Amino acid sequence: MRQVLKTMGHRLKNGEDMVLVTIIAASGATPRGMGAHMLVGREGRLEGTIGGGAVEYRCEQLALQVLEEKDHKVQEFSLTKNDVQNLGMICGGTVRVFFAYLPGGEESAIALAGEAEEKYLRGMGLWLICDLKAGGALSLYTRQEGFFGHPCPQWIKQYLGSKPALIEEEGMSFCVEQINSPGRVYVFGGGHVSQELVPLLSRVGFRCVVLEDRPEFAKKELFPGAEEILLVDFEQIREAVAVGEEDYVCIMTRGHAWDTVVQAQLLSCRPSYLGVIGSRSKAAGVRDVLRETYGMTEELLDQVITPIGLSIGAETPAEIAVSIAAQMIAHRAGADVKKEWKA
Repeated sequence: MRQVLKTMGHRLKNGEDMVLVTIIAASGATPRGMGAHMLVGREGRLEGTIGGGAVEYRCEQLALQVLEEKDHKVQEFSLTKNDVQNLGMICGGTVRVFFAYLPGGEESAIALAGEAEEKYLRGMGLWLICDLKAGGALSLYTRQEGFFGHPCPQWIKQYLGSKPALIEEEGMSFCVEQINSPGRVYVFGGGHVSQELVPLLSRVGFRCVVLEDRPEFAKKELFPGAEEILLVDFEQIREAVAVGEEDYVCIMTRGHAWDTVVQAQLLSCRPSYLGVIGSRSKAAGVRDVLRETYGMTEELLDQVITPIGLSIGAETPAEIAVSIAAQMIAHRAGADVKKEWKA
């Protein structure tokens, strides 16, 4: 969504009209769910996607109509086999799509895009709110600074969670979604898997910090997309970073002993995700050490996901990175990834 807003602000500033296309409801096996966005100009799709295929193509055509009509529009698509509007899709289900007209030069939308980028750069938790009854007027919300943009009722704050939602209350209708999380990914160890993982995570919206105790592996050129690369003492992690409950942790240092030392310091921080590379037999041994030597409780130890990553038969560093990134994406989307590795 960050790039959609940046493109929107830039093009509006240049005087271009465009349409922000948003999935506001979805059921069944649809290609994309609620909160998917696409920005359309007179030349067609500019940024984002709502799933590709025939639905996206049809939405591009409708967006061009909205550009001519200079108004907002709601359209529902049925993706069932017998629907008269059959779109040639394999998936079943329905999607409701909102088309918001954005006139070139609109100062409020330009200001909102600039404010969103500033909050992204500050790493703030950020929500986007679309007022459907007001033609798709947009506002932002952060817990630190409150609302920015189109006025919103205070009661809407109770609905601002990690998943997109359609809120209909008091005769109002809002589509709300979190578009940035304050959580970071702390990657301990700068070896081959980390070098494959960090650029991949950065591409899918994770903010990565790499921590190493070897100068030759703590180099910026090894980790495209990383926010920070820190040279640290693995026995004194809390002197370098403060890991919180919204953060992700990937532990893949140069050896089992250091992996154990890092885990011992971070388990009490209760990060959202804590994965450790290695085999199941290694994991069992490390668990015993953490329990017997460091006094870790079973409840704390149950936080650990090890072996890290989804079970896809990965062997190379690049394949292992894909398995880890996939697991973290699933966790971010609300899946119980711990159930998968315990099975």
